[in-house]
This record gives sequence, C-alpha cells and structure tokens, in this order.
Amino acid sequence: MALDGERGEQEEEEEEKEKKKKKKKRKKKEEEEEEEEGAAKSSSGFPAAMAEDGAALGARGGGRSDPWAGATGVRPRTTERHVAVHRRLVLAFAVSIVALLAVTMLAVLLSLRFDECGASASPGADGGGSSSPAGFPPRGGNGSLAGPARRDHHAGGGPAPPSEEVGREATPGTPSAQPSEEEEEQEQPWTQPRLSGHLKPLHYNLMLTAFMENFTFSGEVNVEIACRNATRYVVLHASRVAVEKVQVAEDRVAGAVPVAGFFLYPQTQVLVVVLNRTLDAQRNYNLKIIYNALIENELLGFFRSSYVIHGERRFLGVTQFSPTHARKAFPCFDEPIYKATFKISIKHQATYLSLSNMPVETSVFEEDGWVTDHFSQTPLMSTYYLAWAICNFTFRETTTKSGVVVRLYARPDAIRRGSGNYALHITKRLIEFYEDYFKVPYSLPKLDLLAVPKHPYAAMENWGLSIFVEQRILLDPSVSSISYLLDVTMVIVHEICHQWFGDLVTPVWWEDVWLKEGFAHYFEFVGTDYLYPGWNMEKQRFLTDVLHEVMLLDGLASSHPVSQEVLQATDIDRVFDWIAYKKGAALIRMLANFMGHSVFQRGLQDYLTIHKYGNAARNDLWNTLSEALKRNGKYVNIQEVMDQWTLQMGYPVITILGNTTAENWIIITQQHFIYDISTKTKALALQNNSYLWQIPLTIVVGNRSHVSSEAIIWVSNKSENHRITSLDKGSWLLGNINQTGYFRVNYDLRNWRLLIDQLIRNHEVLSVSNRAGLIDDAFSLARAGYLPQNIPLEIIRYLSEEKDFLPWHAASRALYPLDKLLDRMEKYNVFNEYILKQVATTYIKLGWPKNNFNGSLVQASYQHEELRREVIMLACSFGNKHCHQQASTLISDWISSNRNRIPLNVRDIVYCTGVSLLDEDVWEFIWMKFHSTTAVSEKKILLEALTCSDDRNLLNRLLNLSLNSEVVLDQDAIDVIIHVARNPHGRDLAWKFFRDKWKILNTRYGEALFMNSKLISGVTEFLNTEGELKELKTFMKNYDGAAAASFSRAVETVEANVRWKMLYQDELFQWLGKALRH
Repeated sequence: MALDGERGEQEEEEEEKEKKKKKKKRKKKEEEEEEEEGAAKSSSGFPAAMAEDGAALGARGGGRSDPWAGATGVRPRTTERHVAVHRRLVLAFAVSIVALLAVTMLAVLLSLRFDECGASASPGADGGGSSSPAGFPPRGGNGSLAGPARRDHHAGGGPAPPSEEVGREATPGTPSAQPSEEEEEQEQPWTQPRLSGHLKPLHYNLMLTAFMENFTFSGEVNVEIACRNATRYVVLHASRVAVEKVQVAEDRVAGAVPVAGFFLYPQTQVLVVVLNRTLDAQRNYNLKIIYNALIENELLGFFRSSYVIHGERRFLGVTQFSPTHARKAFPCFDEPIYKATFKISIKHQATYLSLSNMPVETSVFEEDGWVTDHFSQTPLMSTYYLAWAICNFTFRETTTKSGVVVRLYARPDAIRRGSGNYALHITKRLIEFYEDYFKVPYSLPKLDLLAVPKHPYAAMENWGLSIFVEQRILLDPSVSSISYLLDVTMVIVHEICHQWFGDLVTPVWWEDVWLKEGFAHYFEFVGTDYLYPGWNMEKQRFLTDVLHEVMLLDGLASSHPVSQEVLQATDIDRVFDWIAYKKGAALIRMLANFMGHSVFQRGLQDYLTIHKYGNAARNDLWNTLSEALKRNGKYVNIQEVMDQWTLQMGYPVITILGNTTAENWIIITQQHFIYDISTKTKALALQNNSYLWQIPLTIVVGNRSHVSSEAIIWVSNKSENHRITSLDKGSWLLGNINQTGYFRVNYDLRNWRLLIDQLIRNHEVLSVSNRAGLIDDAFSLARAGYLPQNIPLEIIRYLSEEKDFLPWHAASRALYPLDKLLDRMEKYNVFNEYILKQVATTYIKLGWPKNNFNGSLVQASYQHEELRREVIMLACSFGNKHCHQQASTLISDWISSNRNRIPLNVRDIVYCTGVSLLDEDVWEFIWMKFHSTTAVSEKKILLEALTCSDDRNLLNRLLNLSLNSEVVLDQDAIDVIIHVARNPHGRDLAWKFFRDKWKILNTRYGEALFMNSKLISGVTEFLNTEGELKELKTFMKNYDGAAAASFSRAVETVEANVRWKMLYQDELFQWLGKALRH
C-alpha cells in the first residue's frame, strides 16, 4: 500500500506542472517515453524481484494471485495526459506479469520432472501409494530395522507442511499429496484436535512381526471403514511409526481408490491419506497400511522391559495404550468412541510366547524358528485397551464357575515360588462377584494377568489382558505385610471392575474419564469388603484413603471439575488425576447412599445392560439412575443434582449455627471451601462464580447418652433456617453422618465444645466413622482459618481411650502435613512433645507385635494389627525413646545374625527408623539387601528406607542413583525423590535435584499421565518459606509445558503454607505451651 500512496502524490504534482508549463508538455512526454523504452529493455530491478516471489509461489504449488492484484493495481485514467504519466508503470507491470508467467511455467515443468525422477514404480491398479519408509522419530533406541529406513523430507509435488513427514509414490500428472492453499483453508481435517467423524472403523486386521534382538517391529493393518460423509482425505492417528505404503480399495468389483499421497502430521499425531477421488458416503472401504517402528525403551506405546534370571538378562515387549498411545504401535482411529472389532496376528521367535486380548486361535510354526500366533476376534472395543505382549514367562491358571479361564503370567522364578497364587485366587472370586453384582456376564473367554518389571502405572485394565507392575500383583506371604496385601488386593479389585466399567461400557470422551475411574476406585472398597467382610472398607477405610485425601487437593483454588472440557491431546493426560479417581469415587458413594444401595445397584445393572459394547456419557448414567429411583416410587432428577457436583470444581463447607433468638431453630449456610481464602481475591473465576450445590445433609441430635435417629435436609441455598426438634442447651448437633457426603461441616464454638466433651466422656456414642470425620474436618477447617488452631488438637486428646483403627488413622493423616509445616522450626519440639503425650498411653498398652511366620497374612485381628502399626509409626516418627530403642535392637539383630526376625507388619517402620538413627553401615547393609532380594514387596520398603537417613551425603548419593534405570526402576525413581523431600534433612536436596534434573525427569515422565503431577506435588508440597516460594515461582517462569497446571497447584500450596505460618504458627505454639504446662 505504501507504493500506491506515493504514486497518488506524483499524479497531483504532474497535473499542477502541466497547468503552469504547457509549452514544455511535449518535451517532457518525449523524455518519459525514452525512459519507458529503457525500462522495457532492462531485465533487472522491480520485475526481477517479482520473478523471485513468483517462483516462491510456484514452489508452494497453488498460491493465490489476489494479493498481487491488490498490490499492483492502477486506477484507470481516461485522458491522454494520464496515460502518458503512467505508461512507465503500465509497462513495468506488463513485464512483471510476463516474467511471473514464465517462471511459473518453469516451476511446473520442474515439478513434473521431479515427480518422474521420484517415482520408482507406478501405483498401478491397486491404487496404492508407496515410498521408501520415512525415518524413525528421533527418540528411541539404536536398533536397526528389518528393512531399509531413511528420513524422507519431501516425496510429493511440493514442500510438506512444516515438521511433516511425507511419503508417497506418484506418476507424472498425479495430483500433489498436499492440497492447494485454498483447499487447505477450506478444509484441513488433519489440523483439528479431534477426528472429523467422516469415517468410522468397523474392523481391524493387524499383523505384527517382532524382532526382539534389535527391538523393532513391522506391521500391516487392514481397516474396514464406513464412510459417513463424502471426503477426499483419510485421517487417522499415527505417531512414531514409519509408514511404507498405503492402499485404499472399495471392493473387489469396484477396485482400488487411487492414492495421491500421504503424510504424517505430528502436531495432531495423525496420518493423512490424500485420495485422487472422493470416498462416497454410505459406502465401506478397506484401508491397508504397511509400516514399521521401534519397540521403545520407555513406558508408553509398545515398549520393552527386562529382568535377570540365573545371571541372564531377558527382555520382553509389552503395550500401554491408554489414553492416546495405541497410535504409536499401529495407525488407528485412537479415540474411545471409535469402537471396532480386532483380529490380531503376532509373528515372533519360537523362544517367546505372545499374548493379546483374546485366546490364541491357531499357531503356525515355521522351519526357521519363528511362529505366528493368530488370536480370536475381539468384541467391539476401543483402541486404548487393546494389548499384546511378547515374553518368555510361565503361568498358573484357574477357572471361574462360568468357565472363564484365568491365568497369571510372570517371571518363571516368581511363578515357581507361588508369588502369583494370591492374585490368581482372588481374581477368580472377583469375576464371580462382579458377574453376580452387575448381572452382566464377563464378556470374554479368558482373562490373563501379566506381571511386568517395568510399567508406568500400578496396572492397566486391558480387556482380557490386564497388565500389572510386579509390586502390585506378586505377593510372597513370608515377607509381605498386611498393608502390602491390602495394596495388592485393591489394585486387582480396581482392574477387574474395569472389565465392566471402561471395557464393556466406555466413556464417550475423556472429559468423563471419571465414569470408569471413579467407579473402579469406589468398587476397590466394595470388592474388598466382599473378599474380607470384617474389614469394613467402604464404610470406614474409604474415608481416610479417598475422601480425606482428595478433599485436600480439591480445596485448592487451582482445582477443577470432575468432568472437565478436553479439547486437544495435551488436555487428555491432565484429566487422569486424583480428582477423576478419588472425587469421582466419593461422588458415587454419596449418590449410592442417598439413593439407597439396592436401588443404586439395580440402576448400575440397567446402565451396563443398555450400553454394553458401546459408549456412554454421564447423562446416560443419570437418566438410568433416575429411572431406577422412579420405579422405586422416588422422583429425584439425578442429573440436576449431580451436575452441580461434577461440573463445578471444589466442594462446600456447611456451617450449622444455633439460632439465638428462636428455640429449636438452626441456620445452615453453604460456601465454597478454599484452604487459602486469599486466593479467592486473586482468582477472577472464583470472584465471578457463586458456587451452589444441592447438598444431602444428614443430621442427628445427641447428648451424653443418646443420639436421635438420622434425618436428611436438602440444602440448596446460601442460607436456610430449619427447625430441629428436641434441640436443647445440653444437646449437640452432628452433620454429614458417617461422612457419606462430599463436603465439610463446621459449627459454632459452643457446638464444637459439646462434641469435644462428648468424645472425652464417652466417645462410643459417636460411630467410628463420625469420630474420624470430626478429626479430619477440624484439622482442615483450622488449616484454612475457619476454626481456632487449638480445636483439632483438643479433639485428639480423647485418643488415649480410642480402641479403633480408623480415628487413629484419620488423626495420623491429619497430623502429617502439620508436622511437615513445623519440622524445620526452632519450636518444633513443643509440637513433638504434645503428640507423643497423646500417643504414649496407647503405645504402651498395645506393645509390639510378635513375629509369626505361619505363612498367613490374613488375620482375624486385622483392625487390631493396623491400629498397633499406626501407633508404633506415630511413636517412632515423633521420637518415642522406647520405640527408637526397639527398632534399633531389631535391625542390629538382623545385621549380626543375617536372619530377619522383624515382624512383617512393621518392617518398613523399623527399616526407616534404623537408617535414621544408626550409622552409615546400616545404610550400606539396607542398600545391599535391596539389590539381593527377589521379593518385590521387600524391595520396595528397603528402597524407601534408604531415604530416611539423616546423612545428606547419602541422600544426595541416592538421588543421583535414582536416575540409573539399571539400579532403580523408572517407576520407583519418583518415589525415591518424593521420600527424600519428605525427610526434613533432605527436603532442600530433593528440591534442588528436581530443578537441576527437570529436563531429564520431564522427558522420562512427561507423557505418563499423572506421574509428572505426582512428582511435582511430592517435591513441593512441604516447601514453606518465602525463599522456597520465590525459587518455585522463578523456576516456573522458565517453564510453559503440559505440567503447567501442576506447577500452578504447587505454587498455590506453597503460598498457603507460607500464609499459614505467618498467620497461625504463633497461636498454635502459644496454645501448645499452655497445654503442656497443665
């Protein structure tokens, strides 16, 4: 436009000159004509520049000419004078157009010549496009491929889009694999975060050949696809695969659909196949892709692991596809909505065996020592829980009442020792339990449990082939504690539940991942109650292990709704967090309680029956449950109630106040609970939102000897008045009975005093769950500033009379974060002394367990043993002298006799205490035992014990060793770093190590769902000084990646820690000082 403006001024100036100097007009015109002739003869200058730009446009293969017209257009002039003035410009423009056309013609000829040179063979009648395989992505091992591989930067009729890998085969005249710029503007389906829905997969035939000697594999996938809407592009997911050839065909009669070319688009992890003609709607086609890839040395996709047996290192290949990593193993429609059937064949060396979701149908042995296993066809399923493995494991098996074959595969030595027997036994029982509970049979003929040394998660629920990390499935009764048995049990219960919630009925999209993870987490407790009825998991342990834990996280301003919008692939990983798992489970438990468990169960049976082999969204669940209630004569709009709980972040705190003006009336208010109230003023989203929930508030009235029957009040307003009968001055109120609701309850101080008095005088008037709930609510409300700091500490004074495990467990978990806020302060010993005073009586009363190697972990006294363990842990952690002496004696005896007589249920406590109290020789002894033991449960607690040292040099040494995969398994390194951070002597070391090694850690764990989130939280959650907060914020400034949300939560947590110390630590220490003097 600048050029246009300059020419306008020249025109006016010329007109003025012509008016004043008419006599010189002809002379000036002759001079201008001479200059124009010279310009026409010249081949340099302005036209040359246009020629260069024209060549650039030609190279892009289809640039638009409109901008050029706008840049060089001249307004029409009708007089001879005007023609004369601009003849030079017109001639220059004409020359430039001629030059542009000439260069464009040349570019086209060169392009055609390039295609002729690049095409080694014609696509032919099959309509396929092929090329030399594109090179492997930079990440991965150094193994060579079965066939040649190279990086193919450009194999089409024009440059590829930025960062795209392009492969094609073309003949002269074949359209470019890349559409024109205009077409791309109108439709670029490969740039969208979700697949378009134009195509739907119906069936996959997948044939794999695995080369375990160099960790590569080749594959051929044939996908039958239904075309819903006419399209010229086939877009499906693919990442880190080298595509060699693509073919598209309609049927044998209609023949091939010519492929113009194909390219990988890494930004959205898709493979784009460009066709020479449009696929017709309502027709089916076959897509054939030949490719190869690496068996990666990482934790996702199709990856490798290893173990040592008899001094020999053996390798295995295993898959982890959830949520978006099937595309790394084969091109596919990698979204949960695209369910299809699968027929898998795996060719491997005969020294290995292969496993997949379905049983082997036939095996074909070849003379060269290879075998091909052909697996039965699967039912309709999503890609993320497809699975296969190649290993040389052995197995044990059993069969359920309904004929389902259950096998457990593991290292031969683990199978020989019987380490998988427990898991095999309970899996059989659990399949039978779920079949009866859901009234829907298990859908496959078999279920394999595979125990692998390396895996990013505790387990993965692949349909018919569930994969577990060894620590969460192998159990040796001679060295495993009750708590370890409980961990193994609950992981297995969780994964078996997924065979129904997740595999049989799958969420439509990842925003509702809690529909599978929340149910599986809830049923961990229901299923364990079935196995061990006396443990009361759903009514009791659920509170401390799920509800209290997730409410800590969900009380942050940086939390998010349980159903959150997922727009692109980078959003998917962040929905897999404790909000989806634990909050999802807590909301399901609340729903089951206010619906009634039997009605809830019938509703789930209907939901699974209606949606089996398909997908469902949260509204499908709400509608089914509302119908179940209606059939029972109750009319509740479940969606209306639950949308407030699933689509809003956080949870409410209910405050119950006695009405001083009217007898038997109370005021109930609700507000959004936030730990750091100051964040409400900072966060605009919180300022602008008025959070309200429909709250099923259960309530009782009681006194020293009697408690009324339970009533329910639905609270839906900010403030409400309610009349409560039989409420006199000596009576207390208790809300959220047994903590079935997902909210906290606060009271006026008078009611708190009455409840504390009740606990001290006769705590058994309140149920075990109510006692545990009061303890957790009081500590959390004080931490957030809703209550004076002394109230929770006064509540736990009754614990010396408490004989049940759950309240002690709640107190222990509530004290832990408070301890970490204070453990580096000068006055810490005052807090330490107060806690020891509350623990001492029960510690002496319970004593230490006797060692009993009878091979049986499951004891009738589970509650008693867990209580004893909890009290010993508190006593040793806070420095009880007798506890320290006992731990030192036990570990010294082990060292001197080389015989471990430490009771199983307290081994972790003894190991940790011994390492912290004794010298470096003990650390070295534990380190040696860590390397020599083959029992995975023992290995885990030995490694964690090493983090308990007071010696900073040893802690630094361990941190550096943690990144050596040959020494510490990848999934265990995170736990090492976090446990060092929890040690007051190592907190700053772990924080520095985290920052120094962040690039390595992020590369290793960045894609592995919430492993990065767990690491960030674990390293930073107990930082509590202004200096540490400043370091965290400075570190964050240099990082803007997928873990940004985790860092934001970390900053909020540390800010809350700093704020609490500034506002409340003096108040706390003053009260503690007075309490200890009395």
